Amino acid sequence: MYDSAEELAAGAAQRIADLLADSEGPFSIGLAGGSTPSATYAALRGRATGWNRVDAWLSDERWVPPDHERSNGRMAAEILMDHIDARFHRPRWSDFMEPADSAAHYEATLRSIHGDRRPDLILLGMGEDAHTASLFPESRALEETTRWFVDNSIPGTSEDRLTATYPLLWRAHRLMVLTAGESKAPALRDALEGSRKPIGRIDDGDAGVEWHVDKAAASLLS
Repeated sequence: MYDSAEELAAGAAQRIADLLADSEGPFSIGLAGGSTPSATYAALRGRATGWNRVDAWLSDERWVPPDHERSNGRMAAEILMDHIDARFHRPRWSDFMEPADSAAHYEATLRSIHGDRRPDLILLGMGEDAHTASLFPESRALEETTRWFVDNSIPGTSEDRLTATYPLLWRAHRLMVLTAGESKAPALRDALEGSRKPIGRIDDGDAGVEWHVDKAAASLLS
């Protein structure tokens, strides 16, 4: 636990840098969207080395053009990936493409990157509704059992997203959940108490799970 969101970003960045430094050979990292991950990426730029061994990709993306202000890929590129020599893989997008086709192509890319290897690290955020990646409560992607990456319509909205699924998240060596702010406290408490909402299910697989939270997010924990 960290005293502030700023300390969380610095601490998470150092943890990622240490994991990369301790690894040998190719390293795969799934990147998350959101304000806490973005602050982590900013802190990471000056800390980590060995980026030429890294394949970076997105744990989820909004179905928007790649230069759209709400694109997770654009955020990650501008803050981190454009400044290092890692390979950054982003989903395809065009006006003439369906989200399902983009997700299928991206899944093929991820399977090609990993082969028989497991992802080394996947970063995740958490919403106030306990969603993680773009696995939202009551969305159909929650029931996926074989696909690694799918399109997902968000219930109650007209928004389409692309998301990693539990089969991919559970396959990782390590998941890092980055959560800051008092508004996340109920969802964090429920997840750590065994809630079956989306974020609460990340412990169901073989991945090791690390929770990086600030005092505000942890304010309801006993």
